[in-house]
Amino acid sequence: MGRVLLEMTMSLDGFTAAPNVGVDQPLGEDGERLHGWLGIDGSPVSEIDREISAEMFAETGAFILGRRTFDVGEGPWGDDGAFGMPCFVLTSRTREKLVKGPTTFTFVTDGVESALKQARAAAGSKDVVVMGGAEVARQYLRAGLVDEVRIHLVPVLLGAGTRLFDGGRVELEQTRVVESPTATHLTFRVAGPRFREQWSAPATEGHARL
Repeated sequence: MGRVLLEMTMSLDGFTAAPNVGVDQPLGEDGERLHGWLGIDGSPVSEIDREISAEMFAETGAFILGRRTFDVGEGPWGDDGAFGMPCFVLTSRTREKLVKGPTTFTFVTDGVESALKQARAAAGSKDVVVMGGAEVARQYLRAGLVDEVRIHLVPVLLGAGTRLFDGGRVELEQTRVVESPTATHLTFRVAGPRFREQWSAPATEGHARL
């Protein structure tokens, strides 16, 4: 069985999206800057960043994401769905499975543990990646279901937006640092107990915000 990874791109001041996220601005106003290391803003992609991205997709067997992340990303992801593998969308609204080329989106209405169980079954021996949004990330941390946290830290201060970490304490052990001209790629193992009782709110089911 593979690991459960929380994988997010974040600004130096802790935001995963700029203000005013919407269908026309999936990452907020000028939020594409955060994903410049992937070339989303038209920037050239370094060999290091290319290898980091390729490594993630090679090791991953399924993704988990929130409904709002799906809603704002469905258009930009195009006809093939971008991921090329099973994706499980946490939501409070039922919807039939959506197939876009090699990508399937299954909509899960009965919570984070159910989504993870289905994702693990689909991933087989590969990893399951929780990729957003921020509220979904916090739900999985609160539930103590994350084995490893991977942060792609971008050298920009957004000043406002969608904050990733907001709540209780989780002990981490740094296991890897890879630097590129556009991002610092940090890997942490979740160490010891998940301290779930220290989070200010319980994990919720249903509609997840970015």
